[in-house]
Amino acid sequence: MIDIQNTPDNREVPLEKVGVKNLKYPVKVLDKVNRTQATTAEVNLFVNLPHDYKGTHMSRFVDIFHKHHQDLGMKQFLVMLEEIRASLEAQQAFGSMKFPFFMEKTAPVSREKSIMSYTCTYEGEVRSDGSHDFFVKIEVPVTTVCPCSKAISAYGAHNQRGTVTVRLENSSLFWIEDVIELVENCASSGLYSLLKRPDEKYVTEHAYDNPRFVEDVVREVYVALKKFDKSEKPFSYFSIECENYESIHNHNAYATATYKA
Repeated sequence: MIDIQNTPDNREVPLEKVGVKNLKYPVKVLDKVNRTQATTAEVNLFVNLPHDYKGTHMSRFVDIFHKHHQDLGMKQFLVMLEEIRASLEAQQAFGSMKFPFFMEKTAPVSREKSIMSYTCTYEGEVRSDGSHDFFVKIEVPVTTVCPCSKAISAYGAHNQRGTVTVRLENSSLFWIEDVIELVENCASSGLYSLLKRPDEKYVTEHAYDNPRFVEDVVREVYVALKKFDKSEKPFSYFSIECENYESIHNHNAYATATYKA
């Protein structure tokens, strides 16, 4: 059959990225407790296209991703991208995979167990010279109590839910669960799917005793990530964002910081 994608193009316009976007697919990722967990991902896969190629072979993206979808740990994600790059004879291949990551949490007093969901994203690029970039983004919902409100109020203090987003470049294996725990410890409190009344009392009082501005949360996470598993030095780069969905203002509070070794 005629392969139109391989026919020449004379417009001399190279394309930075071509491929498939918003592919929904079941995948398996690494899990610290259970070794792997099954989840569902939203996937984007691209390669660059030289100016003299009319098109790329879109089916190969899905074909190769399917071969790897049952084993997509951090390192295996880059292996999958390199296979796409080589198969399509491209100089670069790019990919992202966004998925809910589930973690069992234990309530602080009742010890009741429930499942929390955190949004995670793999972002990778591989190049024909053998170099690559790989980032993991983790979004962690938290609770913060306003230090100013606590200081100026005769009783009570306003609090709100927020989201801390960390984006990490790693040079060795780390567990998503460990980063989630680190972030939650830097806020006034983490969140739970299930709380009995004694748990709710504990969480409320714990948050009140640990007030945090968005600025505080970002700085605490920054310091903690620099100390994280220091012997292995897994993070050559990270960025942190905290956005609080303010409970007494008609706007959100925001702070960010970036580290690069």
